[in-house]
Amino acid sequence: MDLALLIFLVLINGIFAMSEMALAASRKARLQVMAETGDAGAVAAMNLHDNPTQFLSTVQIGITSIGVLNGIVGEAAFSPPLAEWLLTWAPITERAASITSTGLVVMIITFISIIFGELVPKRVGQM
Repeated sequence: MDLALLIFLVLINGIFAMSEMALAASRKARLQVMAETGDAGAVAAMNLHDNPTQFLSTVQIGITSIGVLNGIVGEAAFSPPLAEWLLTWAPITERAASITSTGLVVMIITFISIIFGELVPKRVGQM
């Protein structure tokens, strides 16, 4: 369940990142032509393009909130089992295992979030 929640959060983060990049990469002239042909999505994009402040602020709040949630969920779900595993394989104290497992979980979740929640979606949003 926790893994599914993390995957869901990364996907939502990706949607935010992709929409931010799609707006930044959109060309107003092309949107204008599409809007004139009746494309409702182009009309909405033009409205966002003309006044992006609220949209971009909302996107940034969403991305930041999801990052915090990823850390909370990931640490709670994966740090204790990893600490237990470390205790069976390494001659370290419980405190050292806990700190090490938390650090490893945060690094792994950060890496996954950056790649699949930021970089890949932004690349797709540029297309």
